[in-house]
Amino acid sequence: MSRRLRYFEERRGRVEIIPMIDVMLFLLVFFIIVTLQMIPDAGEKLQLPTSSESEHLPHPEFTVNVQQDGSVMVKGQAMTLDQLTDMIKGDGDPAKTVITIASDKAAPFEAFVHVMDAARKAGVSSIGVATQPTAPAAAGK
Repeated sequence: MSRRLRYFEERRGRVEIIPMIDVMLFLLVFFIIVTLQMIPDAGEKLQLPTSSESEHLPHPEFTVNVQQDGSVMVKGQAMTLDQLTDMIKGDGDPAKTVITIASDKAAPFEAFVHVMDAARKAGVSSIGVATQPTAPAAAGK
């Protein structure tokens, strides 16, 4: 008998594909969720005032929308001025927080000032104002 009988057959290692696919799908879902949280708040559709000196600013941490009736919205949620102040204070270092106020041109100016006061009360020093750029032909009038 030239052939030996082995009680334990020699097995070669196998690469298991299914656990690798599970890990890859988990990583894909993780990166999608992280990416969605990094997308800045675009704000709401408002009739913004026009300005001939408007500039493009970097994306703020918060876009505070002042509606026509003077109500305040942040990330789709209505807020009081005290809630806005508390939210900004709770977000980390308010001195480094960048806020853009987008006020509808029909909104009372007093509502805009109250939002600025709430942001300043929270400690924010970098506040931008959203405007629409004036058309080049209208700027010369």
